[in-house]
Amino acid sequence: MADKARELAPEELTFVCDPDQFEFETTDDLPALQKIIGQDRAVRAIDFGVEIPNYGFNIYAMGPAGTGKTTTVRRFLDRKAAQEPVPDDWCYVHNFVDPKRPRAIQLPAGYGNRLRDDMAEFVRDLQRAIPTAFDSEDYTRRVEAIVRDMENARNQTMKQLDAEVSRRGFALVQTAMGLMVAPVVEGQVLGPEQYAQLPDEVRDRFEAHRQDLQHELDQAMRQVRSLEKQAKEKMRALDHEVANFVVGDYIEELKEKYADFDEVLEYLEEVRNDVIRNVADFRREAETEESQAEQAEGPRPAPMPAGRPADPFLRYQVNVIVDHSRSQGAPVIYETNPTYRNLVGRIEHEARFGVLTTDFTHIRAGCLHRANGGYLVLNAHDLLSYPFAWDALKRAIKNQEIRTEIMDEAAPVAATVALEPETIPFKAKVILIGDSATYYMLHRLDEDFRKFFRVRADFGYTMDRSPEAMQSYAEFIASRVRDDGLLPFDRTAVARVIEFSVRVAEDKEKLAARFVEVVEVIQEASYWARQNGHQVVTAADVNRALEERRYRVSYLEERLRERILKGTIRIQTEGKAVGQVNGLSVLTTADYEFGMPSRISARTYMGKEGVVAIDREVNLTGNIHNKGVLILQGYLGGKYASKKPLSLSASLTFEQHYERIEGDSASSAELYALLSSLSGLPIRQDLAVTGSVDQQGRVQAIGGATPKIEGFFDVCRARGLTGTQGVVIPAANVRHLVLRDDVVQAVRQGQFHIYAVETIDQGIELLTGVPAGEADEEGNYPPGTVNYLVQQKLLEMAEEKTSKKETEKEGESKTKDRPSDQKEGNTG
Repeated sequence: MADKARELAPEELTFVCDPDQFEFETTDDLPALQKIIGQDRAVRAIDFGVEIPNYGFNIYAMGPAGTGKTTTVRRFLDRKAAQEPVPDDWCYVHNFVDPKRPRAIQLPAGYGNRLRDDMAEFVRDLQRAIPTAFDSEDYTRRVEAIVRDMENARNQTMKQLDAEVSRRGFALVQTAMGLMVAPVVEGQVLGPEQYAQLPDEVRDRFEAHRQDLQHELDQAMRQVRSLEKQAKEKMRALDHEVANFVVGDYIEELKEKYADFDEVLEYLEEVRNDVIRNVADFRREAETEESQAEQAEGPRPAPMPAGRPADPFLRYQVNVIVDHSRSQGAPVIYETNPTYRNLVGRIEHEARFGVLTTDFTHIRAGCLHRANGGYLVLNAHDLLSYPFAWDALKRAIKNQEIRTEIMDEAAPVAATVALEPETIPFKAKVILIGDSATYYMLHRLDEDFRKFFRVRADFGYTMDRSPEAMQSYAEFIASRVRDDGLLPFDRTAVARVIEFSVRVAEDKEKLAARFVEVVEVIQEASYWARQNGHQVVTAADVNRALEERRYRVSYLEERLRERILKGTIRIQTEGKAVGQVNGLSVLTTADYEFGMPSRISARTYMGKEGVVAIDREVNLTGNIHNKGVLILQGYLGGKYASKKPLSLSASLTFEQHYERIEGDSASSAELYALLSSLSGLPIRQDLAVTGSVDQQGRVQAIGGATPKIEGFFDVCRARGLTGTQGVVIPAANVRHLVLRDDVVQAVRQGQFHIYAVETIDQGIELLTGVPAGEADEEGNYPPGTVNYLVQQKLLEMAEEKTSKKETEKEGESKTKDRPSDQKEGNTG
């Protein structure tokens, strides 16, 4: 461990990519990137999850936004799926046994549309052939024969009945109630009034025969109805015979075409039987067409009754919900709106005469259907945002089937279901894309998630900056240039983009694997090159893009700096002050982060409260910051209270800071302020400090070192650089520095300084200009050092507190003795 703070050389403050290491002149000379860079761990996980056939090995691609999760998954799956077989088609057809449960039929790719078209042609053929067959002379002759036989038999029966009725003096009379027997007198059929005027003995004779004749009439009518029924059955049998003859040829042709598919053969046999049973629909259709042709100029026909389907041939259609006739390889489906209905499909309705109706032709596929046999990619956050969607996905994976049903997404109950389609087997790999917080939440709260998504693909922020990686980065830039139609980048521009990538990664040994910002810079650099009339993008164009980006989003930064320069916010960049230090913090807006100095002050006095953070007391700090403050108490006690306990009260605060404070990167600055207050030694105000500290006084790395330095530099430069100003950072953060060129140039010219420290002693010595001092074997520090002054101050406080306690005890003792003396005197 070094004894002194180390001033950093300009070469340590940034990373410079040498353009001469590349052999190309422009990105036009480079091939397109053929691999996924920077995500080897994630790619291996995806490859494993895709290849392993076992149940439950679905994938969760986890990582921050912009790390290329979707792009990586897309490229990997597109390559993988192209080499896999095309899955089958799926169709829904009418269920002739239970119309509420449409049947699902699985067919090889392309056969779904064939069956649909064949069935449509089949119906058209029957619409022509059946009416033709029923209009034939043979059919007419056979119908006439049946009718003639029936009429002859009926006439014979009625003739016999009529003869018997006449023999008994009656006649058959047709009335509104049907055939009746009426008495006949002298060849005249009597009416009711005439019959009533007959003598009683005549009426009695007629009545004796009427009942018998009426019975015979009833028997004759039953026989006639039986003859008509037999004729109808013969007609029906004839119709079935003709229909079977006509349908048979077409059905057999289809059966021969689909002989390898048992489900289709079974379905076609059901179609044959249904057509034969409902052959009248085809005849009625022909009659309707003829009637419409005859009445083309007449009034419009009345609307069809609501109880009858609009199309009697609808049941013979085939609803192809998944068609792979044009697919190449396995499907890769990216569902951007994973609602419940978009996952499992939907059953649509149509209004018909004021009534909502539906049938199997209104079944629509969801992304689970389309991804069946391939891959389904979903955004985890979007999936969890929709009611029932997550449960529907889990149910499909668990049961390995897709169940399409009507679900009211506004309430957790199923609506009345008009249809219950057969389920379809589900076999596909599901890839969820999301952040780490969603992953850990699901892993903790949902047991099914742990069973169904066993493969985690971690996408990182960064990758190692090796020569091979930089060459791959150049190829990545070349690919983006071609894909987006941008101007080619020369070597200097590629090198400048790589330098920006290192800055985004916040590590000189890393490259950013979060490509969103990098791609934006590539596109903007091409824009500015075109604006300047360049044919090739150079480093100057990239620099222009970076400057313009910073200018567009730095409004808040400039306003805060303006308030500092005008003195509204008090920040000293020259001189010295006791108990006051310039801390550094990073402020983050929606799409921009920048550094800004904060004045941290400390006051110490005798007491027993310890270190009190004012900001914590008013709930302006987070847990991490509070932890850093408590560590200060441990440091002070461990270093200076080996002989006597601490008798200290101290207050710390971020002056003129009214927003919430989080993080422990200011804990070293807070400690420096405390040591300055205790020792009475002033701290240089031309230096700003950042760094975390542990209880042993070691200064630890923090985040955002680069913007913090640049933030203080910008304030100092705006006021005028004095040549002594600078920033103190943890030595562990040196590798993370990728400073702007203007900051590096100021350091190179001796106008600004960056110091790296490993311990608090190194830092306080630099800030005060006084040696920190090392303790001897007895724990004493050399006189005049910072630690000596602090220790003496704490000892004075402890002795003062001890003396005060002894005085208080003596006073208490005298108070107790006085009542005792009075008591003795009274009793004496």
